[in-house]
Amino acid sequence: MDSKTLRYIIKRIIFAVVTLWAVITVTFFVMHAVPGGPFTREKAISAEAQAALEAKYGLDKPLFEQYTTYLGDAIHGNFGPSIKQRGRMVSDIIADGMRTSAKIGLIALVIATITGVLLGSAAALRRNSLLDRVIMVITTAFVSMPSFIMGSLLLILFCITLRWLPANGASEGGLILPVITLSLYPMSYITRLTRSSMLDVLGQDYIRTAKAKGVSERNVILKHALKNSLIPVITYFGPELAYIVTGSLVVEQIFAVPGIGRYFVNSITGRDYTLIMGTTIVLATLIVIMNLVSDILYKVVDPRINLE
Repeated sequence: MDSKTLRYIIKRIIFAVVTLWAVITVTFFVMHAVPGGPFTREKAISAEAQAALEAKYGLDKPLFEQYTTYLGDAIHGNFGPSIKQRGRMVSDIIADGMRTSAKIGLIALVIATITGVLLGSAAALRRNSLLDRVIMVITTAFVSMPSFIMGSLLLILFCITLRWLPANGASEGGLILPVITLSLYPMSYITRLTRSSMLDVLGQDYIRTAKAKGVSERNVILKHALKNSLIPVITYFGPELAYIVTGSLVVEQIFAVPGIGRYFVNSITGRDYTLIMGTTIVLATLIVIMNLVSDILYKVVDPRINLE
């Protein structure tokens, strides 16, 4: 690793720490600025009971003192107890949800990446053919269609009409449709990225030079065109991995998947301050880390790239 790359990584780590601090700070104060509170209910509780609950969770202290206390605990990985799920720590809830979300997310992303690269390469190599047009029409439709519509259509078709698969994500075979739903958008996006990038690479001088030297078509595609066309895919892969692994909020709600996305939605509706903060920090951390990993992978894929 050269000195420029090392300096770049150090600067990115510092920037990542500042970004996480900003996310924590903004989320904390915006969350407390919204009217209402975690103990606000349709049937009001007594002032004494509410005061006791606020004292138990430290919500009776000045806001800035709450912030500094929480920031210090969060640095050490302590997100505190859940306000709504009594007797459970936020870190335990996130860990439980991440087991499911990570499983379906990783499977969906592997399927999306492999399928997207293959389809994008095929479309680029058969430019303006019937295959190219069919692939572009299908991927454009999937990119344009929101996940809640796609999930609902799959739910109606396979669970209600055909009765092939269960609608509950917690049951046996219940994760098949969530995986398909989560994979369709990134697969389509990666297909379009790969096609566009490969078409650009195939028009470069070094590709024509390799062909002129008698290098076989197969080696030109695999050793030169495909490798260099994957750089935009890597750019997309990092943030998408963080997003898809932590769970799609909509998809997990549609299929009742007990993942981190569903917990996050429930924490917002229930004003569970500690769970909101914990899931936000975990998601932001994953995105920052994967962005850094993606930038470093540029150098691995194409040593000509200068990270500064």
